[in-house]
Amino acid sequence: MGSLAGSTVPEETPKKPVGIRILESVKKSSLSYGTHQALVIFLTFIAYAGYHATRKTTSIVKSVLDPNSAKLTSRVPGFHFVRPLGRPGSGLVRGWAPFDGSGGTAMLGGIDVAFLSVYSLGMYFAGHLGDRLDLRIFLTAGMAGTGLFTALFGAGYWLNIHSFYYYLGVQMLAGLCQSTGWPSVVAVMGNWFGKKKRGLIMGLWNAHTSVGNIAGSLVAAAMLRYGWGWSFAVPGAAIAGAALLVFFFLPVSPLAVGSEEEDSFEVKAQEPLLGPQAPAQEPQRPVGFLEAWRIPGVAPFAFCLFFSKLVAYTFLYWLPFYISHTEIAGEYLSDEAAGNLSTLFDVGGVVGGILAGHVSDRFDARAIVAAGFTYCAIPALYLYRSYGSASLVWNSALMFVAGMFVNGPYALITTAVSADLGTKGGARSLATVTAIIDGTGSVGAALGPLLTGYVSTKGWSHVFNMLMVAAFVAGLLLTRLVVAEVTAKISARGRRQSPGLSRDKAVAEV
Repeated sequence: MGSLAGSTVPEETPKKPVGIRILESVKKSSLSYGTHQALVIFLTFIAYAGYHATRKTTSIVKSVLDPNSAKLTSRVPGFHFVRPLGRPGSGLVRGWAPFDGSGGTAMLGGIDVAFLSVYSLGMYFAGHLGDRLDLRIFLTAGMAGTGLFTALFGAGYWLNIHSFYYYLGVQMLAGLCQSTGWPSVVAVMGNWFGKKKRGLIMGLWNAHTSVGNIAGSLVAAAMLRYGWGWSFAVPGAAIAGAALLVFFFLPVSPLAVGSEEEDSFEVKAQEPLLGPQAPAQEPQRPVGFLEAWRIPGVAPFAFCLFFSKLVAYTFLYWLPFYISHTEIAGEYLSDEAAGNLSTLFDVGGVVGGILAGHVSDRFDARAIVAAGFTYCAIPALYLYRSYGSASLVWNSALMFVAGMFVNGPYALITTAVSADLGTKGGARSLATVTAIIDGTGSVGAALGPLLTGYVSTKGWSHVFNMLMVAAFVAGLLLTRLVVAEVTAKISARGRRQSPGLSRDKAVAEV
């Protein structure tokens, strides 16, 4: 965060990571600022990709645990990743108590909402702690805990556990550990990258969400043939291994590693999205929770994200299930095929996040771009529901477009917008503001999958109607910020033109 980097570091500057000390010892010189930035991008990328990979597994395994998908079996010509369901010796077991009863779908929805509820609640506390603790240690502990509890969910397969409360409890603990991730990685990125081109940089970096979802989907789907427990164990082990890399190599800020800044970030470059600049705080005093809520722009974007994540996480948790239960060109796809096909939604999300970040940088219009993408998501969702069953090609194309418009504003708000707003108070507020915005959004993320579990029993058209209404409300919540940005741009354009007009008038008078 440039000259403000020290404002997001605890009062006692964290020690330089052991891995960096070893690298510098071998190199016999200090790592450059650019090298540290590359380490930050790489490590925070794989860290949060790991969080999402472990989070995605439940949606893949859901149709295996739920017996209602017993009818699925098909092979679609021309797509090598589509395989028939339940081959002999595949290890794939159809139905798993207690989810093999009539209330199995509701139970799975209940586990989703429990996970996300604890995750969203824990986010507020994680942001508060993140601005006061060593982010490297904090992030490492969260990743290791996530790996442990993800693996424990899968252990139910080998231990033959059929208690609903076991799976519920393990997922809640996993959600608590996962809440450490987002405030930590955004705060670290904010420490190293200023506002200039932040939207593009973080749009590219935010591909970790989709990369994690894709990797989680592919790994979980591939492991199903050996037993659904492996779909949890492998991603859990992977994020635990990534935690070691974070512990040994992640530099949380320039001050933490004594790196001289090469691309200075000036406070004057930070202008509030709405209203006057928040009063400057003492450099070493962390911002309070209620104080962070009062930073201009935080509340509107937080509530907008509530509805945006409601839409995005409904797809995250239910898209493979929806695909496997929907006839595409008169055929049903297998669980593995549905999981693989669903990754196109995340591929679209990568493109949408990069595009939204770049456009918002180009025109300096975060709210306008976020609202625009949100409104475009409405026809995209309608077209996917209406014509996605026509053919596999149409389903793939429309799913990609829907992913682009659904995940575009979600990515922009949780990265560049959060980092922008996190510096408004002039204090250690990045993790706190990020946690407020994403924590509020995560409440919607918990509500969406929960409602879907019940609404889907009346038909998937009702689910898509719910998602379109949510997208519309998300756009409306940014109306005040959009008007403010448009007004500011008109005023700025008028000021730029005024000097020329005055000179023309003076020449005319002469």
